[in-house]
Amino acid sequence: MKGNSFSAVCAVLFGFFVMGFCDIVGISSDYAREAFGWSHTMAGFVPSMVFVWFLFFSVPAGIRMNRWGRKNTVLLSMAVTIVGMLIPLARQSWACLAGYALLGIGNAILQVSLNPLLNNVVTDKRLLTSSLTAGQVVKAVSSFAGPFIMLFAVQCLGGGDPANWYLAFPVLGGITLISAVWILLSPIPRETTGETETATVGRTFALLSNRTVLLLFLGIFFVVGIDVGTNFISSKILLLRFGWSVQEAGIAPQVYFISRTVGAFLGVFIMTRVSEMTYFRWNMLLCIVSILLLAFFEREAVNLVCIGAIGFLCSCVFAIIYSMALQAVPDKANLISGLMITAVAGGGAVTPVIGRATDMFDITAGICVLLICAFYLTFCAFGIKVRK
Repeated sequence: MKGNSFSAVCAVLFGFFVMGFCDIVGISSDYAREAFGWSHTMAGFVPSMVFVWFLFFSVPAGIRMNRWGRKNTVLLSMAVTIVGMLIPLARQSWACLAGYALLGIGNAILQVSLNPLLNNVVTDKRLLTSSLTAGQVVKAVSSFAGPFIMLFAVQCLGGGDPANWYLAFPVLGGITLISAVWILLSPIPRETTGETETATVGRTFALLSNRTVLLLFLGIFFVVGIDVGTNFISSKILLLRFGWSVQEAGIAPQVYFISRTVGAFLGVFIMTRVSEMTYFRWNMLLCIVSILLLAFFEREAVNLVCIGAIGFLCSCVFAIIYSMALQAVPDKANLISGLMITAVAGGGAVTPVIGRATDMFDITAGICVLLICAFYLTFCAFGIKVRK
C-alpha cells in the first residue's frame, strides 16, 4: 500500500459506516409506529421501503458502474442518501416513507460499489482481505450505534420528546456528507474497465436457471431476512411481552448487533480449524434451538440471550453462502456478485410477514417467521453441495 493512499483507504472504510445505516430501521420503526399510529403490519413495511430497492438497483448499478467509475458511483449513492435524510423533516408519514426509500436506494448502490472501490486503493491481496474485514466491522459498529443515534436525536436534539425521533435522519445525513466529502477529496485512482462491460441484466438473471445458484440466491434472501427480521422484532418482543418503553427496548437491537460483530470475528478464526460447511451446519441447528426458545420461553433474560445467540450464529452465514455461489460458477464471478446482492431484498420481504403475523396472532407468531427462514438455511447447510 502506498503511503499517500492511507487516507484514501480510511475514507473508503468510513463509507462502510454509512452502509450500516439501513439497520436503524429496526428501532426507528417503533418510534414511527407510535408517532403515526401505525399497526405492526404497517411498521413491518418500513424495512421493506429500505431493502426492496436492492432487487431493482443492484444489478443495474453494477453494470452502470463500469461507465461511471466506482468512486463516482459511491458518491452518487451518498448524494441520494443525503437527500433522503432531509425529507423526513416534513414530519409527515409519507415523508418518513420517502426518506426510508431513498435510504434504501442509496444503500443498494453503495453496497454494489463500495467493496470494489477498496480494490482501487489496496493492492496487496493480504491487506485487501483484512481491509474488507475491517469494512464489515465498521458496518457492524454503525449498526450497533443506530439506537444510540436515535437516543441522541430524541434526548439531545428533541428535548426528550419521542415525537422528535425524526431528527435522527439529518444526523445520518450529516455523517453521510462527511463521508462523501472525504471520499471526494481523496486521491483514488479510477479502475480500468474489464470483462464486466458485456454484462447485462438478462445475462445476470439467467444464472438463476442453474438450480444450485437459485437455491443459494434464496439462501441469501432468507439469511438477510432473518438478520433484518431479528433486528425488527427484537425490540417489539420486549415492548409487547414485558411492557418496556421504546427507549428501554432499544437494548435488544444492541444485543443483537454486538453479538453479530463478535460472531463474525470469532468465525474467521474458527473456520481456519473447522470446515465452513461443518460450522454452517452446527450454527443453523443451534439457531433453530435459539429461535424456539425465543418463541416459547417468555423470560426477559432468556429472550435477550436468544436474540444475541441468533446474531452470533448467523453472523457468518451470508459470507459462507456468498462463497458457495462464487464456487458454483467461478467463471461468472462478476455476474454472481451482482445477483447475490440483489437477494438482499429479502430483508424487505420478511418483515411485513412478521408484522402481519404479530397483528393477526401475537409476537410468538412473528418469531415463528424467523423459524421458517432458519429451516431453509438449514436445508442449504445440509442439502447443497458445491464442488470447490
